[in-house]
Amino acid sequence: MSSTRHALGAAHAELMGVEFERFDREREEVTLRFHAPDSFITPRGSVQGGLVAGFLDEVMGWAHVWATDQAEAPLNLEISMSLLKPVPAGPLIGKGRVVRRGRKVIFLEGELFDPEGGILARATSTAIPTVRPTAIGQGAER
Repeated sequence: MSSTRHALGAAHAELMGVEFERFDREREEVTLRFHAPDSFITPRGSVQGGLVAGFLDEVMGWAHVWATDQAEAPLNLEISMSLLKPVPAGPLIGKGRVVRRGRKVIFLEGELFDPEGGILARATSTAIPTVRPTAIGQGAER
């Protein structure tokens, strides 16, 4: 799992405080933990919406990566997001799953929860399956 740790430890993932929790192969669902830093908070007191989209993009992408045994990564064509409640700084839980996977297009969905399990945001993505790129001299990246 060193390549997974490395990929989750990429600069953007470190910024979001990403930690892998589990992958449910039957559901093709990944669970990640995040930590939204105070620097993500707007004057309204919650995480900026584009950064919320980043959490959801991360969890949806990893669902596909794990479902393909880390051989593929999705290339997003479209992401749709609904902010259901203000997203606070601190710990968050993300769940991402593959809804349908074809040879030319995949459909993903993700949800972001507070530590108590309350839903904060959800998203869907339409993406193209691609060979998972690798960084030269490093492990595989998403």
